[in-house]
Amino acid sequence: MVVAQVSPPLAVDSGVRFLEEVSAKTAGVSRLEMCIQCGTCGGSCPSADDMDHTPRMLFAMIRAGMKEQALRSNTPWMCVSCYHCVVRCPQGVHIADVMYTLKGMAEQEKSYRDSTPPGFARVFVGQVETFGRSWELGLTARHYLRHFILRLPRMTPMAAGLFFRGRIGILPHRIRQRKQLHAILSRAEELEKVS
Repeated sequence: MVVAQVSPPLAVDSGVRFLEEVSAKTAGVSRLEMCIQCGTCGGSCPSADDMDHTPRMLFAMIRAGMKEQALRSNTPWMCVSCYHCVVRCPQGVHIADVMYTLKGMAEQEKSYRDSTPPGFARVFVGQVETFGRSWELGLTARHYLRHFILRLPRMTPMAAGLFFRGRIGILPHRIRQRKQLHAILSRAEELEKVS
């Protein structure tokens, strides 16, 4: 009896490639291939209700080679980097780091559905690069002026309350030794280009 050799479907091959691409772009060792689809990550996530896919589903999409759908998902943008999922993952998958990778890939390919989260991330990173830390009033004002201008008047009483209680400042606080921070960021950018 002759048994015909059947080649694996294209999705498997592209899934392996996409999985390898995400793993390679993730800082350190992602351990993404170790995911056993247990769902602990989604059950641990405080933002899971706002995600269109749980992290488990997103990882299954990566394995299936569903690159476009994975990069268009809002899941990485909803991740608040609390690391609950990482701490509780029985396989030690670095879930939050994978989410950062997916955000970067979506930014690079401009494949996100909604420009609001990437816009917020750009403002936040710009402030950290400029001041060495986040400036809440400037971050909120700039974000709401760009994306939610009609909601801004409703935010004013809360902002005033925070200001009068000393919780936010009018002016940004800059860290000392910003030159050292800029040197670190420049070096990180160089290393990113190499890999």
